[in-house]
Amino acid sequence: MKAVIYRRFGPPEVMQIEEVEPPVIEAGMDDRVQIEVHSAAVNPFDYLHRRGYWPTRMENGWFRPKTHQLGADVAGLVTAVGRGVTRFQVGDRVFGFCLGAYAEVARAREDRLARMPAGVTFNQAAALPTVALTALQALRDVAGVEAGQHVLVYGASGGIGHIAVQLARHFGAEVTAVTSTANQGWVQALGADHMIDYTREDFARRGRQYDLILDAVGKRTYWSCRRALAPTGIYISEHPLKPRFQLAQFFLSRVFGDRRARMHLAQPNAADLEWIGRKWEEGVLRPVIERCYPLDEIIEAHRHAENGHTKGKVVITVRPT
Repeated sequence: MKAVIYRRFGPPEVMQIEEVEPPVIEAGMDDRVQIEVHSAAVNPFDYLHRRGYWPTRMENGWFRPKTHQLGADVAGLVTAVGRGVTRFQVGDRVFGFCLGAYAEVARAREDRLARMPAGVTFNQAAALPTVALTALQALRDVAGVEAGQHVLVYGASGGIGHIAVQLARHFGAEVTAVTSTANQGWVQALGADHMIDYTREDFARRGRQYDLILDAVGKRTYWSCRRALAPTGIYISEHPLKPRFQLAQFFLSRVFGDRRARMHLAQPNAADLEWIGRKWEEGVLRPVIERCYPLDEIIEAHRHAENGHTKGKVVITVRPT
């Protein structure tokens, strides 16, 4: 099969497409599912591993990557199942998480997959897992967003941000979306009640306070947002590049008696993926895909995603439908 392989850390050019043996369900993998991959997506998880960002090296090798394949979000067809798998059978259309999704065949755990919603394309399904789970768990589990609360999403045109706008609206919150000038229209159409153009004003200087400030791109700091937080409000940053900085914000806020800064790391699970699928079918969620790249243009796809100004998601079409 064809797969994207990288054997050293570095820029997008370290990736290349090679012919490798497909992953199979071996002895002791009773909970595994083999997938004929149709689509994948680009996430910070992928290019941070490729670049060898220091937290990823602790698990993936300090000098060279232990795992040579990339890709986490997947959508495709089930082609084989382990003896312990009860939720899927051959031929099912599934989406979710697995390591090595940038390939024609992948292998995933049963509890990290769900059936694709009706009427969803493979590209659309691949755009959902990471960003939708991150937004859902931040809003529901960490912040406990309720109807009538005021939620501000900073970076509302990005992958996590544009899903967070839709989910916050679904939970009954009053949503303020912060984007650039060019993204105001389509983000507001997703359900935002108020729009702020960050190129023209700083939301924290408006004098309004919010029950939740979700920094979906990690461009702000907790201290720069404090004046805009309600006394019982919560600040969450989804910054993938500065875990030490997030920890500093978290602990320093507690040193000074302020417990409003929270940390968050999305946890893949089947129940939440199934919930996300139902919300698609109900018309609550729809991913925005800025561009789809074929597998052999993976280098260009990573370059585009790393520019920091992606509108929605960048998707990899492994098998054109």
